[in-house]
Amino acid sequence: MTDSDVSRVALVIQYQGTNFHGWQRQVKQRTVQEEIENTISAVVDRPVTLHAAGRTDAGVHAAAQVAHFDVKGPIPAEKWATILNSRLPQDVLIRASVGVEPDWHARFCAIWRRYRYILYTDKRPNLFIRPFVWHYYRAPLDEYLIQEALKPLIGHHDLEAFQRAGSSRPHSWVEVQEVECIRQGQFVTIEVQASGFLYGMMRLLVGMLVEVGRKERSLDNFKEIWVNQDREAVKYSAPACGLCLLRVGYPDFPCPPFLWYDTMPKFILGNE
Repeated sequence: MTDSDVSRVALVIQYQGTNFHGWQRQVKQRTVQEEIENTISAVVDRPVTLHAAGRTDAGVHAAAQVAHFDVKGPIPAEKWATILNSRLPQDVLIRASVGVEPDWHARFCAIWRRYRYILYTDKRPNLFIRPFVWHYYRAPLDEYLIQEALKPLIGHHDLEAFQRAGSSRPHSWVEVQEVECIRQGQFVTIEVQASGFLYGMMRLLVGMLVEVGRKERSLDNFKEIWVNQDREAVKYSAPACGLCLLRVGYPDFPCPPFLWYDTMPKFILGNE
């Protein structure tokens, strides 16, 4: 197979992470990468490698993960979404497939990633939202304090305090571009957009922000911990179920925005 025979296909992927052991292929574990790679390989009858914009941990969801693969054959790039969706399990879906240039790379061409974390604060549980939220009702949360804690993170910072052990990343510097915390009824949503994310960063960050929101940790103390890279002070990781890779940004993404920009519905419950 020569280079001239190969086409590169980009995918916009959604998955419910509940029953996956993360994105990256692992021995004896069900992963998103393995499910999609095996499905593509079965269609073309040869091994295929899928390269993603980023790796999500076990239990984490994705509304618009982006990945690419190289393939030989007559199947047009835009047909791959339909072909894969007819073969993939119910907790994975391809929103779109599109042809890209041979040097386009889902990971290295991305200039930002955005994550959303959702907390559900009503004392009453709700079956229909349970897989996608952290049901947190033990203490009131002040979303304004959380927003104030987030603001100083904007910029280029060493965020080693929010990196789990075991990371292969050569450094812990991150360019945080946008932050947001809003409340809609019983839902508190935290969003962070950055050039990249450290291993476990969002869940460790949310764990500490909840302490700020319930007024158990001051704004000054929160900032002092991450400025001083005090990893030992960061004790709690928020549950994976509330976290979703919302979208990935590129200088010139080949898919129209309605296919990838805001594909995770926001939860809004009526008056009760």
